[in-house]
Amino acid sequence: MASIAPRGRVLRVASGVLGAAAVPSLASALPFWLRLPENVATFGSKIDGLFYLILWITGSIFVLVEALLLFFLFRYRHREGRRAHYTHGSNRLEVIWTIVPAVICVILALLSRRSWAEIKQNMPRGAMHVEVIGEQFSWNIRYPGPDGKLGTPDDLVTLNQLHFPVGRPLVVELHSKDVIHSFFLPEFRVKQDAVPGMTTRIWLEATRVGHWEIACAELCGLGHFRMKGFVTVETPEEFERWLAEQAKENAS
Repeated sequence: MASIAPRGRVLRVASGVLGAAAVPSLASALPFWLRLPENVATFGSKIDGLFYLILWITGSIFVLVEALLLFFLFRYRHREGRRAHYTHGSNRLEVIWTIVPAVICVILALLSRRSWAEIKQNMPRGAMHVEVIGEQFSWNIRYPGPDGKLGTPDDLVTLNQLHFPVGRPLVVELHSKDVIHSFFLPEFRVKQDAVPGMTTRIWLEATRVGHWEIACAELCGLGHFRMKGFVTVETPEEFERWLAEQAKENAS
């Protein structure tokens, strides 16, 4: 009997790992209106995996609770000649439905901690740096000029146009001129508030070239609906050509 317990633990751990690995496959089976936008970020799959894992856990609990509610409504419905049964609850059940959600929350926190540290705390080395300043109702995007430094007279400035090369990390220094805005790139799994008087740094890295939208996800005034920009991810050669063109326009 002593050898059964370790084997059982191994089976439970293995089933948990397989369940987590199966989350992306289950997500692909969802109807289109439950799927997330296309993922083009290097860390996007980690965020998607956590999102769908939480969705399946909470969705399963919701279905179970609603099924039990319907069962109890039917099972203990009013009947002629039947006296109601009064109960003062069960300490055992109270402990169970307190401990189980707490354990689930701890597991989710441990799973997400590593991804949070990688995405939010550790800025990659060798990254390209840009400055994004939100204002009502546009995004001002500043690139380092020929000297390679931000905050100097030769900086390049574009309006609502963010360009960067594929395969290279991009660090965004986020500011706001007026009110709180929210820099939202759905396909990159990035959403970060731009707060007046505060500099917030985020990073991302694209896995392929393409064009996507920058949205403001914070109601920032009457013109909020038109506060959007565009992301263009290019090959390194195309990006250098675009940067040279912007430098010429800036000089003229």
